[in-house]
Amino acid sequence: MLSGIITGVLMVLFVAGWIWVWNPRHKANFDAAARMPLESDEENVR
Repeated sequence: MLSGIITGVLMVLFVAGWIWVWNPRHKANFDAAARMPLESDEENVR
């Protein structure tokens, strides 16, 4: 019984996180985070 409740709660959390990630409002933030490793950082370049 308890394992079923935990499974259900985790499934709801997973679906809620999936919806949050695929929300178009977050696209700009995710695109900026994806470009971070490619941007040159003048302080670390020797």
